[in-house]
Amino acid sequence: MEFKKILIANRGEIARRVISTCRKMGIKTVAVYSEADQGALHVREADESVLIGPAPVAQSYLNSGAIISAARETGADAIHPGYGLLSENGDFAAECKKSGIIFIGPPSQVISDMGSKIEARRKMMALGVPVVPGSEEAVDTLEEALELAQEIGYPVMLKASAGGGGVGISILSSPEELEKGFQNIRDRSRLYFGNPTVLLEKFIESPRHIEVQIAADQFGNVVHLFERECSVQRRHQKVLEESPSPFLSEDLRDRLLASAIQGVKGIGYRNLGTMEFIFGQNGEFYFLEMNTRLQVEHPVTEAVTGLDLVEWQIRIAQGEQLPLSQERINSQGHAMECRIYAEDPVRLIPSPGTISRLSWPMDGVRIDAAVEEGTVVSQYYDPMIAKLVVRGEDRQETIGAMNRALSQTQIEGIKNNIPLLLNVVHNDQFIRGNYSTGLIADLLKAMKKKGR
Repeated sequence: MEFKKILIANRGEIARRVISTCRKMGIKTVAVYSEADQGALHVREADESVLIGPAPVAQSYLNSGAIISAARETGADAIHPGYGLLSENGDFAAECKKSGIIFIGPPSQVISDMGSKIEARRKMMALGVPVVPGSEEAVDTLEEALELAQEIGYPVMLKASAGGGGVGISILSSPEELEKGFQNIRDRSRLYFGNPTVLLEKFIESPRHIEVQIAADQFGNVVHLFERECSVQRRHQKVLEESPSPFLSEDLRDRLLASAIQGVKGIGYRNLGTMEFIFGQNGEFYFLEMNTRLQVEHPVTEAVTGLDLVEWQIRIAQGEQLPLSQERINSQGHAMECRIYAEDPVRLIPSPGTISRLSWPMDGVRIDAAVEEGTVVSQYYDPMIAKLVVRGEDRQETIGAMNRALSQTQIEGIKNNIPLLLNVVHNDQFIRGNYSTGLIADLLKAMKKKGR
């Protein structure tokens, strides 16, 4: 079926991004919004809009009942979840199906399986995809954790099975640290993700984080859209992504892409998704997790392939075959994305407030944003306010373009992380492509010493 109207169950720049593609495809859009977002850009740009609740996300953007009611009331054929919020909620996908509304994403059971790190790990092991040495089941007691850690060797990573990000991960270097941290991470897992289940894995030191964009249709066709390097992170969250990865040889890239395809084919996946891997400095790689949604960094892939990934999502959800076969998908040049956050660039704490002045860079830069002068950046939502995306013929040209883009961006009224991002693109290790996920931690130490 061809969709006539899509409701976007999200806010900010990703809602605007989906609206843009829908407009190109001749599809009407419905925005949902909280009381704090009344008058926001994504609300003004959609064909229709529906108020779904007060500012807190639990009462608005995570209120699945209100969102599905809005879809029914407006006659939407489908719901696009964006990323974050309800995008990886298997129950929400199931509710959509039960209500006769198509969820633009994979089947609900696949979302639930891949949302559990333990289940995802189990499935990948069965499919022959390499996984990090660690627990095959939940680690329920400190005694189990200590025994396994002794077996695989320190340092180890203890992480929540039901969620990710810095709050769900703890790195422990000794039995003493594990004894102190075990109950703490279980308590955090229960508090933030509603599930105390944790698993324990070998911590790969000085790792690189590289992911593979994949697409699959209901006819069994699966393709990759190459990789993205995501190793520039703060507190286990990405802030700069690039493609292709400067770390991969052609042989290593081929092995990585083949492993991603192998895993996706084996789980009955449909729509777009991302297979994430962690690399040791020796080139060994392991499955980390699967994101069953569009990624924040999808514009990087769009820049090197020339494809519209949101359009692919919609066409697959309409029941169409993949738009292109593998041999017709090419990566050209080099692309890079920086995420701009409303936060203190050194302390990394959110900086809500009103944007009093805003100036974006000149031509040649893709700007995905949902703010303007006068926008109030709310304390209730993720502090990411924009993404800058550049493309060049090679990596050196792209780094230069990103440096100019960041330098030309002026934001006043709130603190932002542009000073930190400029430190990244000026860093010798980054310029050489010889960096790991510890890069920003090292830069922050230097910035604090300089008082910046």
